[in-house]
Amino acid sequence: MSLSALNERSRRLWAATEANALGYGGVSLVVEATGITAVTIRAGQAELADPDSSASPGAIRRPGGGRKKVVDLHPEIKSEVDKIIKKSGNPMKHITWTHLSIDKITAELRRRGYAITKTPVNRLLRQEKFSLRKNQKELHKKSHPDRDAQFRYIDELADNYLKLGDMVTSIDAKKTEKIGNFKNDGTTYSKPGEATLVEDHDFGNKDDNGSIIKAIPFGVYDIKLDKGYINVGTDHNTSELAAESIRRWYNKEGRITYPKAKNLMITADSGGANGNRVKQWKWELQLLANETGLNIHVCHYPSGTSKWNKIEHKMFSYISQNWQGEPLRSYEIVIGFIEGTRTKTGLSVTAELDTGTYALHKRPTDEQMASINLHPHEFHPEWNYSIHPQLG
Repeated sequence: MSLSALNERSRRLWAATEANALGYGGVSLVVEATGITAVTIRAGQAELADPDSSASPGAIRRPGGGRKKVVDLHPEIKSEVDKIIKKSGNPMKHITWTHLSIDKITAELRRRGYAITKTPVNRLLRQEKFSLRKNQKELHKKSHPDRDAQFRYIDELADNYLKLGDMVTSIDAKKTEKIGNFKNDGTTYSKPGEATLVEDHDFGNKDDNGSIIKAIPFGVYDIKLDKGYINVGTDHNTSELAAESIRRWYNKEGRITYPKAKNLMITADSGGANGNRVKQWKWELQLLANETGLNIHVCHYPSGTSKWNKIEHKMFSYISQNWQGEPLRSYEIVIGFIEGTRTKTGLSVTAELDTGTYALHKRPTDEQMASINLHPHEFHPEWNYSIHPQLG
């Protein structure tokens, strides 16, 4: 019988059996004849003497046996990798990334004295939630010292409301689009000579009143269901439009999907028509709370962190991909592209046209502001607050 046909355990036990049969000096004789080490043979003899100490049935090695992983032998490798990689990323979900390749990280670890290949390095990076990302033009912005804490606060609050069966949403206004045969960034497949021809300028078409015909997609994203709603405004991007978009979403989807919900959590950017300092935004939310009977809880992302707003990368990015390279010649085309947005994870989006008029520079009176049933949170009340229905 060839020893190469035996696995590690069978070879060890066979050698031990032969050594036992030879009696005194049997270990040395088997070592000389086979090249199997004395340590291995004596380990086999121990297994034969005490079968309970051997590996479980079907296993080759005892638990903990075999060559140790380099990361287990040198647990400090994780900290070494952290030193090599300059971290940045999404502190809310602890997602980080690096500009270095696996090969470069492996080479640096080997230079530091670790006998490691790129396979365990790759495995370690995946375990530590690293992934490849593009550059972000954020270096000129100063991060708020409580940025990470705000992300964690939003996460914890959202988790609590989701467990209660309440509504948790992410809102924002997408980039305003001019309606007409204008260039839309991106590319599409076409045969030679079939490229879409568009106007050589994009000053915008005007309606009978002299206003540019435009689409203002304001979105509401249901975080739990991975489902979106877009209210396509045609006038101005104001706090009224933002609140009306939430109102329409709630009447068409929210109250039907969450009939027992008493709370609506909204995550939003700090700027724009729904910014944390906009008085009209808070007044419009008060009106919405009065109409629906909901307790509305708002959490704003710190300035410069809007890209982590769920709606940005969970919905808006896919809508942009869906209509890239296609002129948005009419509102019907805009609605069609939005509702045609789908992802492998199950995202679906509904949309409708909002032809309402939303005046600019509208502000609530001092009496209206004083009457708002506002409950600032203890943690950064300028970012986090609740608005309850008014009593009486």
